[in-house]
Amino acid sequence: MASLKDVAQLAGVSLMTVSRALNNPDKLSDKTYQAVKRAIDQLGYVPNFAAQNIRGVTGKTIGVLSLGTATTPFSVEILLAIEKTVRKFGWHSYVINTFENDEAEMEQAVEQLISHRPNGIIIARNGLKIVQVPEKLRQFPIALANCVTEDLPVASYIPDDYQGQYKIGKLLVEKGYKKPLFLHIPHNYIATKARKKGFEQAFFAEETDKSAVKISHYFMQADGEDYFEGAKPLIDLLQRHKKLDYDVIVCGNDRIAFVAYQLLLSHGYRIPEDIAVTGYDNMVGIARLFIPPLTTVELPHYAMGEQAALHLIEEREDTECHKITCPLIMGKSC
Repeated sequence: MASLKDVAQLAGVSLMTVSRALNNPDKLSDKTYQAVKRAIDQLGYVPNFAAQNIRGVTGKTIGVLSLGTATTPFSVEILLAIEKTVRKFGWHSYVINTFENDEAEMEQAVEQLISHRPNGIIIARNGLKIVQVPEKLRQFPIALANCVTEDLPVASYIPDDYQGQYKIGKLLVEKGYKKPLFLHIPHNYIATKARKKGFEQAFFAEETDKSAVKISHYFMQADGEDYFEGAKPLIDLLQRHKKLDYDVIVCGNDRIAFVAYQLLLSHGYRIPEDIAVTGYDNMVGIARLFIPPLTTVELPHYAMGEQAALHLIEEREDTECHKITCPLIMGKSC
């Protein structure tokens, strides 16, 4: 395999000149640049991603710091959208996946990103949370997908969870439901507060007789990921009462809804004839796999990735938090 020294010898230049040709070709004369380029082509030497520019590959590069996104099935569409968008514009992308709770791994991931000399950085997360932006990445243009930060002014693209849950609340009111049991995701999640507010405002805005509405809220513990626990209040209610005093179970995500379906059906309840169920996320199109199909809200993972990529490609200068519409997925569970 050819080395940097081999290239320098063949081109008749110093190692520093070869390095400049790879990383800062504008600092060399055209004659020197072409000499190094011919040597690289002849030897087939490609030291790293940045060297592709000298081999005639055009376009710029976006590095993606993936915080669990690449290993979480329902959020991987963020990465797919980034890849498709950058290709469309002749850019390149590469993904380094890591996890926030491992400092050594995070530091290594940041160093890998920097070594590719990106033109911009996207930080993408598998679930909406506040993230820390590593110091070494702050020198680059940055856009966030499915996360926000308090470290510096930077544009972020996140789900409009208020709007998504408002749509479900409005639908349920229109269908005549008055006694929802809301099984929330963890109480400290950003999405939880927005969804609770959207749901309640939809219910009370549409319902003329406020006293006729009864909403019960149950929340998972902080940062909990055991969504069977999210359905535990329903388990307790089914064990204590012969008949539920609710007409719809509003689930914080589709995984809680999956457990709720099994619990209700196993206790002889028909969905939606006896009690309705709604979800949230539309994880990997799972709503259609429920029987009956689940009414849910789809998280806009693809749109978040696409807009974050376009933010860098189009050199947008705003640092706003952009909330992206969450589509309502109509099933037959309510």
